[in-house]
Amino acid sequence: MVDVNDKLAYFQAITGLEDSDLCVEILTAHGWDLELAISSFTTTSNHTPSPEDPSAAGTSTVSDSGGGDGLRSIPQPSYQSGQSSNAVAAPGLAWRIITLPISVISGSLGLISGAVGLGLWAAGGVLSYSLGMIGVGAGRDGEASARLVSVSEVGNEAAQFVARFEQDFGTRRPNFVSEGFMDALQRSRNSFKLLFVYLHSPDHLDTPSFCERTLCSEMLVDYINENFVSWGGSIRASEGFKMSNSLKASRYPFCAVVMAATNQRIVLLQQVEGPKSPEEMLSILNRVVEESASVLGVARHEAEERRMNIRLREEQDAAYRAALEADQARENQRREEQERLEREAAEAEQKRQEEEEALERAAQEAAEKEAALARMRQEKALSLGAEPEKGPDVTQVVVRFPTGQRKERRFHSTALIQNLYDFVDSLGCQDAENYSLVSNFPRVVYGPEKLSLSLKEAGLHPQASLFLELNS
Repeated sequence: MVDVNDKLAYFQAITGLEDSDLCVEILTAHGWDLELAISSFTTTSNHTPSPEDPSAAGTSTVSDSGGGDGLRSIPQPSYQSGQSSNAVAAPGLAWRIITLPISVISGSLGLISGAVGLGLWAAGGVLSYSLGMIGVGAGRDGEASARLVSVSEVGNEAAQFVARFEQDFGTRRPNFVSEGFMDALQRSRNSFKLLFVYLHSPDHLDTPSFCERTLCSEMLVDYINENFVSWGGSIRASEGFKMSNSLKASRYPFCAVVMAATNQRIVLLQQVEGPKSPEEMLSILNRVVEESASVLGVARHEAEERRMNIRLREEQDAAYRAALEADQARENQRREEQERLEREAAEAEQKRQEEEEALERAAQEAAEKEAALARMRQEKALSLGAEPEKGPDVTQVVVRFPTGQRKERRFHSTALIQNLYDFVDSLGCQDAENYSLVSNFPRVVYGPEKLSLSLKEAGLHPQASLFLELNS
């Protein structure tokens, strides 16, 4: 019975009906489904204005106690237990049945073990949405019956509302966004515009004419699309129904203008209940836009300053990175230049050392060659022995060099042609090693084949005149 009593108390708080028996009959007819019972009860009631209805004047601006500035903050609904509703007493049962005021969120409404409403969370200027389905507290089996509406569900509801609205009233309409209320609120915040809210009651008698003649009129559509972000929802859908509770919609057609606040609240700037002409709606909306222009201007200015500061920081960071990269490039270039110079210096030093070593080797080789020649000349001079004195067996030999120089010496007639070559070699008058001794008249070349002939056998005795001829 705890669950049944909770649902009965909650249903009475929502509808304002004081007759428990009547409430039991309504809930029983809907299988004790709270959402179905409340939705059916609100959509089938007559909303004909009454002279006693304070909302019959049209525009319902909720003022605070500070002097009626037209603003009302809707706080995030809290979930409490052990408290009773502080709703204002109704004028009577008949009047509640006619007008059906849904005074659910007026501060903080709690039941013994249940809660319902719109959860708005805005921290650090960023809003996130948590919207609970209508439900009650945990039953005796310990299972909670509260349900959450997912982001995809509210998005689908919004898209379905837009499609159905176009089907019924055409495509010339406010640009209702196909997303949940909180996403639309964030969109309006980001674009520095107010959020225009339209709650659609399909069964209300004034709804078709209001949509066709007022909401879809060309001048109002153009004005709303230019100055507002628009969101619409049917009160038959979960989110539309909860927004009707949150905004305390008691008469349809219902429109409202809200703005996101930074203190975990949304600010209700204006609500319009009941049918209005395009001119009346335009006048009301224009006044709200003018009154909110300074607030939106400040927000836009602050956002622009933040963007400029961010852009300035990014430019400074980019300049710093560019300067750092330039410094690194210069350092790399300097290091590469230094490495190149060191490499060239090392190569030059190596080349110099190689040249010095080559010169040293050449000088050493030349010295060794010169020493070898000197030893060879000395050895050959010693091999010739002493020059003999003139006599019948002594041959006088004259050797002429290509330079015009001439050398002569006496040899025994028995001396070999090889001894003549040894004589020339011992003189060191020429550097050529490949040469031949030649006589002119007649021309005879005393080459290697005649080295073993004696001077007398070669016909050079008693005297001979030879020329040193270089071999090519």
